[in-house]
Order: sequence, then structure tokens, then C-alpha cells
Amino acid sequence: MNAHSPNRVEKEKLVAEISEEIKGSEIIVVTHQLGLDADQTRNLRVDMRKNGVGLKVAKNKLIKHAIKDTKFAVLEKFLTGPTVLAFSKDPVAAAKSAADFAKANEKFKIVGGVMGDQILEEAQVKALAMLPSLDQLRAKLLGLLQAPATKIAGVLQAPAGQVARVIAARSRQDA
Repeated sequence: MNAHSPNRVEKEKLVAEISEEIKGSEIIVVTHQLGLDADQTRNLRVDMRKNGVGLKVAKNKLIKHAIKDTKFAVLEKFLTGPTVLAFSKDPVAAAKSAADFAKANEKFKIVGGVMGDQILEEAQVKALAMLPSLDQLRAKLLGLLQAPATKIAGVLQAPAGQVARVIAARSRQDA
């Protein structure tokens, strides 16, 4: 049997795994990990997972094969050096998580990304990171929707109470 077969099968498996993981993503942020130690890498994974962001560390050659013929193929220009992909369905979450981690760790650097069919340079990823996430927007919207509803309920209850008092007073007059 050929000595290269298991290695090739293993690589094909890794490429398929990367493809599957990033498939449903709206955004991929390409970062460089410039010597993070084991604790920092674990913290990065925990932070990302907590924010619903996937993280993939792989060789650039494998990533290139995984993104070939996908909407993420334009990322190839960013694939140099020690690459880490951060990806999410929420278009802001991956950018925000990567930017927050990069602020606290100089060994972690944002290189660029892609959102939909738009290539994002480092500055654009950082600008995107400043926007509220989908969850934050949902919470704000829910707050805005609930606040008027409580006011409306209060307004609706007041006239009903007044009508009831008027009816009660009227019935006492008639009696």
C-alpha cells in the first residue's frame, strides 16, 4: 500500500470538515495567531464558543481547498502565515469576538474577512465589530416593543376604571 494514502485521506477528511463547519456562515474573519500559548488558545476558543463563533486552526493549503468554489474563495488572498478562521451565522459576532480578543492579545491579529460577497479589510472587520450583535439588537427591539405595550396597557386600564367608577356612581344616584 502507498505510504502517502493515509495522509491524503486524512487531508481530504480535514478539508471536508472545514467545508462543513463554515458552510452556513455569514462571515469568516481571517486572523493570525502569532504564538499564543495553550492557555491563551483555550481562552480564545471559550470566548468564541460563548459568542456562537466557530474557530478553525488549519494549514492554509487545506483552507484553500475547503473554500475553493465557495462564496468564501475570495479569502485566499488573506491566507498566509499562521491562520485561524473565526466564523458565524451572526454577521457581527465573529468580527466582535475576534476584535475583542485581539485588543487583549497582541499575538492575535485580524487580517481580513468576507461577509456575503463583500471582502473585508482589517479596518472594516474592526468597524463591523463595533456594531451590536444580532442578539443585542433583538434585546433592544424587544425592549422597545415591550415599553410602549406596558404604557398602552396602563392607558387602556385607566379609562376602563373611570368608566366603571362613573357607572357605579350613576347607579348610586339612581338608587
